[in-house]
Amino acid sequence: MTTTLITGKGGTPHITSGDMGAMQAGVIGNGSYLLQGADGKFPAVTMQDANHALIPVLNLVVEGRYARVTEAETATIESGVSGRNRNDLVCLKYTRNGQNIETAAIAVLKGTPNTGTAADPTVPSGSIHSASGTVWIPIARIPISGITPGTPVMLIKQLPPMSKLWDSVTQLWKPPYTNDRLTLCRVGRVVTVNGNVKFTGSGQQNYSTANETIPEAF
Repeated sequence: MTTTLITGKGGTPHITSGDMGAMQAGVIGNGSYLLQGADGKFPAVTMQDANHALIPVLNLVVEGRYARVTEAETATIESGVSGRNRNDLVCLKYTRNGQNIETAAIAVLKGTPNTGTAADPTVPSGSIHSASGTVWIPIARIPISGITPGTPVMLIKQLPPMSKLWDSVTQLWKPPYTNDRLTLCRVGRVVTVNGNVKFTGSGQQNYSTANETIPEAF
């Protein structure tokens, strides 16, 4: 039997991480995303000192799997070499063992030092969707110039909450000067302007003009 009522009562444990991962990937997307924190902001990796990157509390959805960094932790960054440049990647490392036990941890992919422009290290191939044993998900790049690490660059995509997405899809704005005669409405990338014309008793149009600045969201 291949058809299963995943969230129905089956009498025995039957909901797997693959089930929930497939559903979440279908709703959120197949890629890897950073969710905003409880303060409404997207957290970022910072440098604690020359050899330690500080990973804050993170909420991640990676190929449908939900992973959390519940307390801030550090990742060790190897010292740079004078006169050479290097990029390291702070990643979420997903693993699946022979018993299909899945784990996730913060890990660092070290780049190759060179005298020119630094390049990111090659991210090993692998996919949770394809049941790979190991998958690396880059979160941030640590640029290192000589022995000095620079400001981390966040690489993982930010995923706004649905409330923000709704606000960006449909917005209504009425300027104050027209007494509700002019209305702007945005649906996705399409903006419409609607107005009415008042006629006098003789059928002549009663024109009026006004200058307003359209809000940036439109």
